[in-house]
Amino acid sequence: MNYKLEQRLLTVKDLNLKYGDKQILRDINLHVDDIVRPEITQGQVIALLGPSGAGKTQLFRCLAGLQKPTSGDIFLMDNKPVSAGEIGVVQQAYPLMQHRTILGNLLLAAKPKYLGTKPGANQIKKDSKTEALELLERFGLLDKADKYPVQLSGGQRQRVAIIQQMLSSNHFLLMDEPFSGLDIIAKEKVCELIKEVSATDELNTIVFTTHDLASAVQIADTIWVLGKGLPNEKGEVKSGTTVRATINLIELGLAWNRDIDKHPNYLPTIQKLKELFRTL
Repeated sequence: MNYKLEQRLLTVKDLNLKYGDKQILRDINLHVDDIVRPEITQGQVIALLGPSGAGKTQLFRCLAGLQKPTSGDIFLMDNKPVSAGEIGVVQQAYPLMQHRTILGNLLLAAKPKYLGTKPGANQIKKDSKTEALELLERFGLLDKADKYPVQLSGGQRQRVAIIQQMLSSNHFLLMDEPFSGLDIIAKEKVCELIKEVSATDELNTIVFTTHDLASAVQIADTIWVLGKGLPNEKGEVKSGTTVRATINLIELGLAWNRDIDKHPNYLPTIQKLKELFRTL
C-alpha cells in the first residue's frame, strides 16, 4: 500500500480521568498522523471500540474539549491544546433547531469559525453561505436548503448534522454510534458517507464509536480498543480503562479496499477482535 505518514494531527498523552476516587480512564496514549497517498485526498478514519461502560463516552468528551481530564494532555496540530468547539461531535439524535431551515442551521453553526478568522459581517455571511451550499451540494442535499428538519428523513438529518459539524469545527469529527439501529443497506450508506467526509480534505479526521466490528473494519484505517488493564506480575489489575490494542488496518491491506469482505485478512481480523473483546 503506497502511503506515508506526515504531520501529527492529534496527540493524547498520559490522559487520566477520575470521578472522585473512581478511576475511569487510565494512562491513555493515542495519536493520529496525516495519511498522505499519491494523487489521492485521503483523510483519517479511526474506530473506537470497547465494551459498554468502558469509558468511550468520557474519552469522546475529553477529545471534544467538553470534559477536562484529571491529568494528561490532548493536542491538535502544532501542539495546540484542544478546546471546546474545535472538534465537532455528531450525536445519535442529530440535534437541529426545528424552527430554522437547513441552511439557517448551517449558517448558525458556521458563524463562530468565520467570526474568528474573517473580518466584516457581510463577507462572513457570504463566505459561510458559500461553504454551506457547496457542502449541501456535495452530499446531495442542495434542494433541501430551504426545508426544515422535520421535512427530512433520518439519513438526510444525519448528513446535515455532519455538515453542521464540518462547518463549525477544525477538520475533526467525533461520531457516536453512527450505525446504531440501522439495517444492512442503511449501514452501507453511512459507511460510504463517512468515507466521503474523510476524503473532502487531507486533514479531515473522523473518530467513531461502534459495537459493529464488521463496519469498523470496513471503513477505518485504524482501530483503537479500550478495556481493562492486564494483570501485573502479582496478578493485580489496576482500575480504570486503558488502551488494550491499536490495530493498523492499512498494513493488513484492509483500508481503502472496496471489496474488503473478500480480502483474506477481513474475517481473521474480525475474529481477532471478537477474541480480544472476551478479555476486556
